[in-house]
Amino acid sequence: MNSQEDTPLRSIRRALARRSLLRGGFAGAVALGGTALATAPASASTPRRTPVSTPRPTTADEALRELAAGNRRWRTYRERHPDETPAVRHSLVSGQHPFAVVLGCIDSRVPPELVFDQGLGDLMTVRSAGEVLDEAVLGSVAYGVLELGIPLVVVLGHQSCGAVKAAVQADLSGEELPAHIQYLADQISPFIDRGKEGDARVDSTIDANIRAVRSRLAAEPDLAAKIASGELAVIGARYELTTQLVHRVA
Repeated sequence: MNSQEDTPLRSIRRALARRSLLRGGFAGAVALGGTALATAPASASTPRRTPVSTPRPTTADEALRELAAGNRRWRTYRERHPDETPAVRHSLVSGQHPFAVVLGCIDSRVPPELVFDQGLGDLMTVRSAGEVLDEAVLGSVAYGVLELGIPLVVVLGHQSCGAVKAAVQADLSGEELPAHIQYLADQISPFIDRGKEGDARVDSTIDANIRAVRSRLAAEPDLAAKIASGELAVIGARYELTTQLVHRVA
């Protein structure tokens, strides 16, 4: 790519800089080894996080540990539903300081705030079927990183993704999908694992799609610069519906 060529993220960044008043309205990793996001213990007696008692994560590693602890609470049925108190709600009127961007699927079974046991103001969530990227999604992720200084982006796919399954089935049948759903299939199609059959093809494609979306985000020049400076990490992860476990996709 020509270094002089304009990119969508650079255009977004310039536009956001010109509209600095928006800031008042919107602003105020451990190694995983293919298992859980981390091994941070969760205790039912651990105090609920408040703006005063517990500092908000400021690095990618801290953010990963917080998400891992939350997912552990979720999958062991020890949710705390943090940051929902009247004091927190009042404090968020003047601004927000989320510690992670989660780009996830629209699937109703995978709401990031629940599977990571987080509350108001903790996560900036962006959701599209199959985590498909378009300009609106890219701009939303970029806003969280460039304007709010969020140190971690998680691309969160999941077991039994309907968007991936539809793309795989359309690829096999050659039939056109209805309306704008075909657009989703077209974005996922390059990552279909045609070396596998049946459910294994769908499952493998889910992981391949997560990796591809993560790689594309990490290659965006403005995000890449943050990664190079150590200010940002972009990772891929997957939620298993059967176990409620979130684990990293390398």
